[in-house]
Amino acid sequence: MKALLTCAVLMLTACASRPVAPDPMPEAELPPLPQAEPGAIYNGGIAMDWFADTRARDVGDVLTVLLVEQTQAQTSSATTTGKSSSASLTGPTVFGRPITRNGVEIFSGSLGGDRSFEGGGDSTQSNRLTGALSVRVIERDARGLLRVAGRKQLALNRGDEMLELSGWVRPEDINPDNTVRSDRVASAQVKYSGRGALGDANAQGWLSRFFNSPLFPF
Repeated sequence: MKALLTCAVLMLTACASRPVAPDPMPEAELPPLPQAEPGAIYNGGIAMDWFADTRARDVGDVLTVLLVEQTQAQTSSATTTGKSSSASLTGPTVFGRPITRNGVEIFSGSLGGDRSFEGGGDSTQSNRLTGALSVRVIERDARGLLRVAGRKQLALNRGDEMLELSGWVRPEDINPDNTVRSDRVASAQVKYSGRGALGDANAQGWLSRFFNSPLFPF
C-alpha cells in the first residue's frame, strides 16, 4: 500500500507546474549625478532645454521598442527506399537427369526477398508578436551603438505573462518620438513566456513528453 501511495505522490508531483524564474536583466551603471546648486530664479538641476534632442543616447535613458515581429517557416521531407534480391540453386544431375524424391528435385531451390521504406513529414510554423515595450540603455560602445534591455510583467487573473527584450540599437534608427522598430534591433533577444492556468493547460504531461521523445523505441 505504501508503494502505491508513493507512486501516486510522485506522479502528482511530476504533473504539478513549476514556476519559471525570470532571468536577471542587466542593469545600467549610471554615473553619480552632480550636486545641483539651487538658485533664486534658475535651477540647473531641473532645467529643460526646449531645443534638445529627446531621443535616447546616453546610459540610463529610456527608449520604446515597437514590436513588429512576424515569422513563418514551412518545411517538408519525403524518403523512399527499396531493395529486392533473389538467388537460385540448380541441383546436380546423374546421367543427365536431376536427383528427385517422389518426383521432386531435392537439391534445387530459390531464395528471394523484398524490403522497402517510405516516410514523409511536413512542418509549418508561424509567429506574430505586436505591441510596445519600454527599455533602458545599459551600455554605449565606442562606435555609439546603444545596448538596451527591458522587461514587462503582467499579472492577470489566469496567470502571469512576461515579455523581455534586449539587443543593440543604432541612434540613427531611433524615430523623433523616441521609438524604434524591433526589426531594427541588432542581436535581438525577444522572450515571451507565461505561467499559470493557461500555461499549464498548453503544457504536455510527463507521460506525453515521454511518448513524444526520441527515447521512445517505437
